[in-house]
Amino acid sequence: MPTPRVRHSLQVALVVPLLAALGAPASADARDLSRETLAADDGWAAADGGTTGGAAADEAHVFTVRNRAELARALDGGSATPKIIRIAGAINANTDDRGRRLDCSDYATDGYSLKQYLAAYDPRTWGAAKPSGPQEDARKASAARQAERVELAVGSHTTIVGLGGNAVLEGASLQVANADNVIIRNVELRDAYDCFPAWQPNTGGLGDWKTAYDTLWVRGATHVWIDHITASDGKRPDAKEPTYFGRNYLRHDGLLDITNGSDLVTVSWSRFVDHDKAMLIGNSDSATGDRGKLRITLHHNEFESVVQRAPRVRFGQVHLYNNRYVVPEDVHDYRYSWGVSTESAIYAENNAFTTPGHIEAADLVKSWNGSALHQTGTLFNGFPVDLLAINNSYNSGSERDFTADVGWVPALHGRVDGAAKADRDVARGAGAGELR
Repeated sequence: MPTPRVRHSLQVALVVPLLAALGAPASADARDLSRETLAADDGWAAADGGTTGGAAADEAHVFTVRNRAELARALDGGSATPKIIRIAGAINANTDDRGRRLDCSDYATDGYSLKQYLAAYDPRTWGAAKPSGPQEDARKASAARQAERVELAVGSHTTIVGLGGNAVLEGASLQVANADNVIIRNVELRDAYDCFPAWQPNTGGLGDWKTAYDTLWVRGATHVWIDHITASDGKRPDAKEPTYFGRNYLRHDGLLDITNGSDLVTVSWSRFVDHDKAMLIGNSDSATGDRGKLRITLHHNEFESVVQRAPRVRFGQVHLYNNRYVVPEDVHDYRYSWGVSTESAIYAENNAFTTPGHIEAADLVKSWNGSALHQTGTLFNGFPVDLLAINNSYNSGSERDFTADVGWVPALHGRVDGAAKADRDVARGAGAGELR
């Protein structure tokens, strides 16, 4: 029989991991991620009072959630009550209130059928007019049923944190809309799959499929810290979807879009993986109300197998430093990483790119009616490059020459390491489950 001292040691060995799994500190000095706040100098989200999320929540508003129903109750419709939500294990948003899994057929209503939809709006017979009529009405009604399940509103003064290394939110579109002071950390967000994409004709081209859900959408929100998340299409990448009307039948929208006058956002130590349009900052050239907003810091993030928008920026003052970009050999449809769009002002420092041989340094940046890009310390396949000089000297498809004068210099940031060191650090430490 074990001695009292041995029994005590065994109890500690069992209880400490259990407490950690439940998100409770195992001792007085144990790290409690759910109460942590953004450091005073950690990017734009540290400005004007900083970002504390739900750190002030009382114990009645600290939740550990294990399924969609519990998560929805904890979010409380996006209420502004300070709250901490700890995600334990994997949660699928496509479930009913009893936990039964739902698929696209469960949402379809009013006679919607993809086969009938394709027959009704084939451009060869329908033409270039916007779809209307019974099948489009049925598609909208079906989409509304899915949206009711998968769109989850995050309110002000909220912290969402994954417990341990396996917290997952699947199938959801997490939406931080018109909220202030939000923290999202240490959770994998994957496969915000749209069952009912809409066909959008284009009189000047082929048209395209429009999907509804960003994996994480920050719109009209301020003071948001996103840290150590992993965002992807999961096991259903759009590249494996069929082609209809000559276009890929897209099922996913952005991984992280920051739009509609959002401001003071820091995105750190996160991974954006296996996706087409990863991150859009500013949603429209005509959204002039975004001027003076969209101040965003991206540091120590990894963009792997991302085709474009890493990020694409309109209007915002965006600080990109110590990020890692990896384009694998089997990605043949790569378009660009940094999109310089209307009135954007990107300040990029010490970022590292690894690409196959068919991608040139001039391909990394593309302009859409934008020209302000300050960049220093860029590594391209291990070699230093000046992206401005390269793009301005060669025909890269840009509309105009870039200028290094962006009109501002970042003041809020941590240590900016060399690109080679950052590349190694991010490879080891970015993403959900990697908080140290």
